[in-house]
Amino acid sequence: MSTRLSILILALVMQALLSGGCAILQSRAPVDVILAGVEPLQGQGLEIRMLVKLRIQNPNDVPLDFNGMSVQMDVRGRRFATGVSDAAGSLPRFGETIVDVPVSISVFRIARQAMDVVTNEYHGTLPYEITGRLSGPGLHGVRFRSQGELILPSEIFKSGKRAKGAPDL
Repeated sequence: MSTRLSILILALVMQALLSGGCAILQSRAPVDVILAGVEPLQGQGLEIRMLVKLRIQNPNDVPLDFNGMSVQMDVRGRRFATGVSDAAGSLPRFGETIVDVPVSISVFRIARQAMDVVTNEYHGTLPYEITGRLSGPGLHGVRFRSQGELILPSEIFKSGKRAKGAPDL
């Protein structure tokens, strides 16, 4: 077999393997991320620091290795908190883990959100969205997105009225 033919066969095999590998990666279901808890941390001056606990669930039939993550939390469509973590681990197939991510919140962002809640009509809940990326093997890591609602105590509203069916904290 000539060298030229060997190189051609090798190139075709590599292309087939790479194409198959990309197809496998693209068929993965996205990870599910749930806000599991929030704890206060020591802040600096004009920031508040919180330790956000995120439950990450892998709905795939293959484990997912990660070695860091970045997170952004938006409240009512506005950026509220951001954070990064160098946590590393492996999500087992059809498994879950909790990752702690320290986040920073500017007091100006908190003040803006508080003013909006007090001056506008809200019914006991604030919609939030968490987006981020698990870093790991591969070109771009695994991106995630999760949405929910924060339920606020009725004492902070002018009328003291709550949304119908909204539970008390």
